[in-house]
Amino acid sequence: MDSDGTQDARGTHASPVPRPAGPPQVPAMPPRPPLAPAAPPLPDGSAFLTWLRTPRPDAAPGVWRFGHRPRPAEEPEEIPTRQLLSGALIAFLVGWLIWSLLQNGYLGTWWWVPFDLIVPDAWRGGDSDLGATGTFIVYQGYELLVALGIMIGAARLGRWGEVWRRFVTPRLRRPQVQEARTAPEDDPAQWNELRAAGAPDAAERLTGEARTGLMRDVDHARILRAWQGVRTGRHSLATFSAAVLKDGAAACLHPSGERDLPARLARHDLVTGQVRLGTTVDDARNPYAYRGTGLALGPDLLGTSLVAVGPAGSGKTGTVVRPLAESLCLHALAGRAAVVVVGAAGAGLGPADAYDVVVRIGNPDSEYDLDLYGGTTDPDEAAAVLAEALVGDLADPHPGSDSRRSTTVLAQLLGPFRAVHGRFPSVPELRQLLDGAPGPFAALRQGLHEAGQESLLRELDARERQMGQPGDVGGVLGDRVALLDRPAFAGFFDSSGQSRPFTLKALDHPVRVRIDLPQRGHADASKMLARLVLAQFTASVAVREDRSLFACLLLDDATGVVTPEAVRGIQRLRSGNAGVVLTLRTLDDVARPLRGPLLGATGCRMALSGLTPWDGQDFAEVWGKEWTEARDVTDRQIIAETPAGKAVHMLRRVITGKAPTARAVTVRQVERERWSASELAHAVPAGHAVLSLTDVKGEHAPPLLVDLRG
Repeated sequence: MDSDGTQDARGTHASPVPRPAGPPQVPAMPPRPPLAPAAPPLPDGSAFLTWLRTPRPDAAPGVWRFGHRPRPAEEPEEIPTRQLLSGALIAFLVGWLIWSLLQNGYLGTWWWVPFDLIVPDAWRGGDSDLGATGTFIVYQGYELLVALGIMIGAARLGRWGEVWRRFVTPRLRRPQVQEARTAPEDDPAQWNELRAAGAPDAAERLTGEARTGLMRDVDHARILRAWQGVRTGRHSLATFSAAVLKDGAAACLHPSGERDLPARLARHDLVTGQVRLGTTVDDARNPYAYRGTGLALGPDLLGTSLVAVGPAGSGKTGTVVRPLAESLCLHALAGRAAVVVVGAAGAGLGPADAYDVVVRIGNPDSEYDLDLYGGTTDPDEAAAVLAEALVGDLADPHPGSDSRRSTTVLAQLLGPFRAVHGRFPSVPELRQLLDGAPGPFAALRQGLHEAGQESLLRELDARERQMGQPGDVGGVLGDRVALLDRPAFAGFFDSSGQSRPFTLKALDHPVRVRIDLPQRGHADASKMLARLVLAQFTASVAVREDRSLFACLLLDDATGVVTPEAVRGIQRLRSGNAGVVLTLRTLDDVARPLRGPLLGATGCRMALSGLTPWDGQDFAEVWGKEWTEARDVTDRQIIAETPAGKAVHMLRRVITGKAPTARAVTVRQVERERWSASELAHAVPAGHAVLSLTDVKGEHAPPLLVDLRG
């Protein structure tokens, strides 16, 4: 059965894919440009070289590293603007007053004493050897030194340096990212690592391709990935060099033959692997080092999985799922990742030409089918995955529960059927077996007798004894399978080899997959299929041979998908270099006992604007509390005891309208929630989200208020 769909991804689209040849549009690319084809190639590689040589300093998790300027971890104590400017002006006036008093003799002549002690007597008179002009210069020079000393003192007292840094320097600094001067031995465009390894000809070819504008960011990332294969021993240096000398920047192509996506919507940096989602707001609730920086995600963060919760219209698909899908598709073209994107048909998850395999379930024009059994030949494994898809949402939602009974029932049927027919049953055949139709059971029994499969006959006998007994789950399984046995799905889930089923066993390859679910009119079936894909994904990535390839499943609208087994599967993904992205309209779509385990199993958690206070409470609990400084201000009325004091207080009351008071300030450390449920529900503006991050190394970023439109 041809169920791979990735060995040769050419010809999987409805029309040929355009192959844009322009370098990455950085650094002046707008954050959300309109959907348009990539630009034609530039006459030289200046844009690509500028992008490649731009500094990317190490930064905290989630910081957009492209051209990033690190900030201090703690906010410096900043003098208020009014106080700073008034102090600078007063210092200038004081300095000018002192100089004026010295010049006019109001402060005496003591300031000439150093001059009299240092300067020879012969230089003081007009008839000296210096002459009148020289004597004038000596006197004026000393006065200039005194004036300079007064000015320096006034500048320090008035903090003129701070005024210059705060108000003048930002206006003189150029806003665009400057290309750093790179030494030849550190220039990434020189490919010095290839030269040192004994491939100077390949390095020269790649350097020339970069300078002439024939190389783009995907090419650079893809060739680096191939070079890593040489370093780890998967490929030989001779094979790599020959491919580069033959094809240049087009060497080591993706099986689809594509070198870029037909269009880009977000800002990407394939050197760091990041995609920019927005800007961290300059808000007091955000750590100072994050304020005003770009917020970006990459495989290092998605490897801990992400759950995003927000109502319809909050931007889950357009500002989170679509950019991440686009980024992972670029990584797949570079040979770094395999991505599966699941969502409703027409959800805006990217054009079909951006994917190698597009499965449109329920659409008769779909070129690909979905393998109901995940490409496995083991009946027990197929039964476990299928049971999770069919009745995983009906299992006891507590973390210790499982769907073992459903798995056993399916295994009692799948094993005998495969032994007789050499394949697993189709949807109509499986429905008949679960309903206990006498004809299929008799035929199956006869086939097992002829094949001498006594152990499988005992399995079939056990299934027949259980049918109709109280507590038998066969009827529930049959009812769920009936949701897939509809005319709209008549051409799908074929197991006879007549269609082109896609299986998630193909995640050993850098494949790009989009699965469209038929939510309109088939909502329950769509939930089952989403559970099926998630179960197959978690089972497949656990047994991959090459785990250097990052695998990610993006599930737009995970309503009804989160089950106890799904949570356990998500917890195991990090060790397999894989992750999932789940979006929910509300946490009420998850059973109450599973909400805490779900938020605990995912390292990245996002609460979008419009969240309900009940959902906000769950996020507030998982984000915990922090120690903060609280100030209590108390105004105490001053009681005058003398007649003069009482008169002064009466005058102040007449002028200000208030009684004289004394203010007492108490500073103490208190523990408070990082983000309360009320703040998450009412203080997150539209188009914003609060996001906490954890990378695969265990480094954390606290909840950050992010503008997803910036």
